[in-house]
Amino acid sequence: MTDSFEDQPVAPPADRASFLDGVRFAFGTLTVLPARITRWDRPAARTGMACAPLAGLVVGLLAALPGVLLLVLGGGPLLAAAVTVAVPAALTRGLHLDGLADTADGLGSAKPAEDALRIMKQSDIGPFGVVALVMTLLVQVAALSDAYADSWVRGALAAVTAAVTARLAMTLASREGVPPARPEGLGAAVAGVVPRTTAAALATLTTVAAATAALPLGPPAAARAAAAVLAALFVANLLLRRCVRRFDGVTGDVFGALAEVSATTVLLVLALG
Repeated sequence: MTDSFEDQPVAPPADRASFLDGVRFAFGTLTVLPARITRWDRPAARTGMACAPLAGLVVGLLAALPGVLLLVLGGGPLLAAAVTVAVPAALTRGLHLDGLADTADGLGSAKPAEDALRIMKQSDIGPFGVVALVMTLLVQVAALSDAYADSWVRGALAAVTAAVTARLAMTLASREGVPPARPEGLGAAVAGVVPRTTAAALATLTTVAAATAALPLGPPAAARAAAAVLAALFVANLLLRRCVRRFDGVTGDVFGALAEVSATTVLLVLALG
């Protein structure tokens, strides 16, 4: 599979980008929702990647809505979970799943960075990518099914928390000090653009927001929501470090993999207890 972001040109940087430019960058890059990207440069990428969790919030709400409706209409939790998992894939044209498969193939190839990156750009999926896709989707559906079986509120919160955290992982992967693996594409556009203080503030805000949203379900649920976000960011950081060592930087595929791994970790933690 190929990463369509890798074909995007990188415009010369300007001094600053407005919040609206950043929102358009985030939604236009990370979703298929109508958002005309007005700027493709590093200042816009800085604001845009800081707005990535906002795009995740919208994706999460749109994913939870059909799942809740199916439950209300008499559908089972497994059906609701499967549809909920399918919506983010549709809203990203499957690019994050594509990135997960390509990254798995690149990591599993045991080849030098240049050869691994070439494998990741190929249009086919290797065995590592197939296994990664199947296992990830199975875990996501199973974990969400458990949440929906408990209540529609718990299922909806799990879907939204997973979607927001998935995009937050992208924000953290765009922080200062993370290099791009290629001189073009999404990796080159966003690598190292987000200040570390901004990344840390967004991580803290998301963790607190997740706990606050789950608080009506009880203090244990709130603690579990915060733990799910933190666990997902920890796992995503481990994968990010591995990819930077393996590929000498990040690519659009790596960002997709980080999103899917983070979302899966959130759902897995929230399914416990």
